Amino acid sequence: MAETERKVFRYKCSSCDEWHEGAPSFAFDAPHYYEMLSLEARDQHAHLDSDFCIIDRLPDDAGADYFIRCLLEIPIRDADEPFLWGVWSSVSEKNFRHYEERFDKPPEPGVDYFGWFSNNLPGYPPTLSLKCRVLPQDGARPLLDLQATDHPLSVHYHHGISMDEALLIAEKAMHGGKDG
Repeated sequence: MAETERKVFRYKCSSCDEWHEGAPSFAFDAPHYYEMLSLEARDQHAHLDSDFCIIDRLPDDAGADYFIRCLLEIPIRDADEPFLWGVWSSVSEKNFRHYEERFDKPPEPGVDYFGWFSNNLPGYPPTLSLKCRVLPQDGARPLLDLQATDHPLSVHYHHGISMDEALLIAEKAMHGGKDG
């Protein structure tokens, strides 16, 4: 199909029988590790807002874990827009602090941060701890760049997915739970 013949992602969901239009987009409000904490542990050992999360390791451990909210774009072949995931990446404290200090400023050319993917996406084998790079953007959440591996999410990220694959994953995300 020629580039000019790309189309809007539109489908009738087999689970809810509704028509949906536009590329699928799903987001996680928190990293998986925050979600696994009890409410008491969240109150005592974690801070979460719409862009940042810090989890103090529970009393037996030292230090803390640092997370940045990011966007993962999966190209949909023959569609105008990518499949978007709002996800979290863990980063080092040093990189977290650097990003946090520059949050409202244009990104520094060539600066990115090593991270570990910190959510499990529906429709995929476990995605926790996939290696990635956090790529700051001017005026938007940073993009995630997944390391090339044979994991299906990495394959989709680097090579795109068909509309049928995107439909199956979107239905799983809408009707099958987000973290499983």
